[in-house]
Amino acid sequence: MFKTVQEIGVYIHRFHNLDLFQQGWYQIKISVRSEDSEYTILGTPARVVQYEAPDLGYDDTYGVWRIDDRDNSFSTQPFRIKYARQDILLSVLISFSLSPGKCEGLPSSAVILKFELMHAPITESGSELQASLDSSPAAVHEFRLPPKALLGLHSYCPVHFDALHAVLVDVSIHVSLLKAGSNTPPSKVSSHSGNIEDVAGGSDRYNQAVAQVAPVDVKPDMLIKALVDSFNTLLEDLRKLSESINQAIDMTEFASRMDDIKLFHPILHANLGTAEGGVSRQSKPENGFKKANGTLDFQSDGFPHTISEDYLLKIFDFVGDQVFYLWNTFLSFHRANNRKILKYLRDTWAKDRRAEWSIWMVYSKVEMPHHYLNSGIDESHNGVHKRVSSLLKLNDDPAQVAAMRAELHRRSIAQMKINSRFIQDMCIFGDPSRIPIVIVERVMNAPRRTFSENSYFRNVDLIDVLGSKTGSSSGGGKKPSGASLPHKARELKIVVFVHGFQGHHLDLRLVRNQWLLIDPKIDVLMSEVNEERTSGDFREMGFRLAQEVTSFIKKKMDRVSRSVGLKNIKLSFVGHSIGNIIIRTAIAEGIMEPYLRYLYTYVSLSGPHLGYLYSSNSLFNSGMWLLKKLKNTQCIHQLTFTDDPDLKNTFFYKLSKQKTLDSFRHIILLSSPQDGYVPYHSARIELCQAASWDYSKKGKMFLEMLNSCLDQIRAPSTDQRVFMRCDVNFDTSSYGKNFNSIIGRAAHIEFLETDAFAKFIMWSFPELFQ
Repeated sequence: MFKTVQEIGVYIHRFHNLDLFQQGWYQIKISVRSEDSEYTILGTPARVVQYEAPDLGYDDTYGVWRIDDRDNSFSTQPFRIKYARQDILLSVLISFSLSPGKCEGLPSSAVILKFELMHAPITESGSELQASLDSSPAAVHEFRLPPKALLGLHSYCPVHFDALHAVLVDVSIHVSLLKAGSNTPPSKVSSHSGNIEDVAGGSDRYNQAVAQVAPVDVKPDMLIKALVDSFNTLLEDLRKLSESINQAIDMTEFASRMDDIKLFHPILHANLGTAEGGVSRQSKPENGFKKANGTLDFQSDGFPHTISEDYLLKIFDFVGDQVFYLWNTFLSFHRANNRKILKYLRDTWAKDRRAEWSIWMVYSKVEMPHHYLNSGIDESHNGVHKRVSSLLKLNDDPAQVAAMRAELHRRSIAQMKINSRFIQDMCIFGDPSRIPIVIVERVMNAPRRTFSENSYFRNVDLIDVLGSKTGSSSGGGKKPSGASLPHKARELKIVVFVHGFQGHHLDLRLVRNQWLLIDPKIDVLMSEVNEERTSGDFREMGFRLAQEVTSFIKKKMDRVSRSVGLKNIKLSFVGHSIGNIIIRTAIAEGIMEPYLRYLYTYVSLSGPHLGYLYSSNSLFNSGMWLLKKLKNTQCIHQLTFTDDPDLKNTFFYKLSKQKTLDSFRHIILLSSPQDGYVPYHSARIELCQAASWDYSKKGKMFLEMLNSCLDQIRAPSTDQRVFMRCDVNFDTSSYGKNFNSIIGRAAHIEFLETDAFAKFIMWSFPELFQ
């Protein structure tokens, strides 16, 4: 009969604990179903392969992997999680078979791939353990495979679950359309042969899956066309994998099969020798692709009307056998080269994300004005004065303009029909209109106006600063600058996360986790020294942070120097709200001076860099006034410039004059026009309308502060600094009418409670975070 099935191979490579708050037993449960609500079909497990010995984190075995016939789901062996950054190697393949449904050959319904994280207390054991695991999932993550992907797909698919269960499950997905009833895998073959060992009794389950396929009215020529498309996709993917990992595939037998195709029927022929051949780098033998690599050319409308159904069935069987041969060739190739293939697929996935996630991102470039003047005039670098209205429409509030721009983009997304060949993360694609819109503004820097910076540390070699810590000592305990570092010397990358007002050291954990996914080798400091002490003087908070950071750096330097040697340091900071002011104050401390030359990336999440002058949120301003009057909160006085009668003696004015931003190589300012807690212009370090037409001492002082900050951000003449402003526009419909949304706090806290915006920015610009 003319029947096809999709085989969906799910490789579960590794479980990596990023941020699970509970120790215990965990298990991954997987199920597959069609998206068509009228004809929902469950994928049936066809085979299970343990392609490497698992490392489950314990000696005794507590249960095995299971297949549940009630919902056709597969569950891994239970494994124990005891600490953060723990790796569990699972190394198992589960293959599901699924009928394409009611269609004429080509899949018309998407497939939903569901991952469930099951949890049981660490004290459970035996039958109680499995019963506890089966009770209910701790977290669920779903992915959608669009119809285009079901003809053939090889993709990395990271599973992260949710904010309370931040893990990384390394998964790769492999899909092909096969002829139903194809030869099933052998019951057992030797592991060194590179073929698949069916440890689950896959033959019976494969036939069971075929038996579940409901008879549908399909056209034989369309089914043959679908198999031909699957054949061509699978052959091309095999060639790419072979070339990408520089590993040959023996395609000798397949080449002879391709020769037979030309003799089979004039309608079904092969264009052989049209594509370039196999892998020959590093003196490796040809892998057979030079002869075998081609495409099957099939036109369904080319059939004579008199052709018999029996002959069509022969063509269908013949093509189906070739696809099945290629599919098993891939499975064998993956078993022998699974780590290389996973790395290639992961790198490809990272490159593809920028294109896929650009749906929610808007890019633009602007020139940084040279110098703002008091009278609403912008001074350009050639001395010609231009009205500020050329940069800002004074009749419009910039925050409202940004919000309107994002809303228009959100409406356009709601009208899109997104149907790509990528695997779609349902946390993002489930309701695309609910995802944050990110407007990325790349600021093109003007030349610096002055070169009066202290260049002492700019010309000092790293080894001179670190002394004997980087290797053997000579002379006065310092290694000569020309000496070579150990061959395996490591680059020390440290990222410091600083919370905001009345915050907690784990507030920025979601951003931290995204950074760890980009670069797992970073050392993270979640600052704790100012917890429950954010109401005091910024100078005291900054000094405490500087002490905490320098102590952390020295400890990491000592450890790396003793082990492999220290090659370089990259020191990055991430701050939320007033945490950014604490960071800048710490950088201005003298004890931080030896480390300023290693400053790398600075990410500011809604930081009030210019204080609260010209704040337009009357409700929030009233709350600030109460804090000053009732509790005499010192940092609030400093934020509102009431800490000194003379504005030029205030904390923020003096901070703007200190070199707190000019040593960073990358500066990213995140703001939100919906955030009523921090003035929009203050988070973006830019001019606001009220200040541009304020001729009082306050207006002049504000513009002087602004110019000082922008001068620090301008790129030095010897290096190009990346400076970006990113507007994050959250879906406000989910807030409802509550106190937080009324006073503008909802969007301010949303920076801490969602990571979609961080994911978009970090994966779109990975070079800034590595």
